[in-house]
Amino acid sequence: MTERLWRSVKYEEVCLNEYNSPREARLRLRRYFEFYNHRRPHQALGYRTPAEVYRESGNGVMIAAS
Repeated sequence: MTERLWRSVKYEEVCLNEYNSPREARLRLRRYFEFYNHRRPHQALGYRTPAEVYRESGNGVMIAAS
């Protein structure tokens, strides 16, 4: 799943944008991860967000998709 995350970051954020400074890049990546974890549904998670899966686990442990 980690490889999918970085592929998504690369193709959905980094390759589509030009950053004027390292600070801007950090800000934009922070926003992307907020989107990725809280608003973007994931097929491997039954079209739920990682945040939803985390909350539903009830024990503070992220559930890995098999």
